[in-house]
Amino acid sequence: MVNYKVVIYQEGMLGSLFLGGSKVDPMKFTAFLNANAAEGWRVATMEKDIRRMLLFFKREAYVVIMEKEK
Repeated sequence: MVNYKVVIYQEGMLGSLFLGGSKVDPMKFTAFLNANAAEGWRVATMEKDIRRMLLFFKREAYVVIMEKEK
């Protein structure tokens, strides 16, 4: 049996508001993935998404689907 979880990983809103756009910090994203890996989750698939915020601002996000054996 396999369990799945879907996580939307995105940076905070402040970078988008002050800089006009926000990209995912690779160091924080790595820490996020490693924390989930320590709990037994592994990435099954991932999709990059650009999300609009407050009409004019954009921020980068990742939709991550993780799985682990039950």
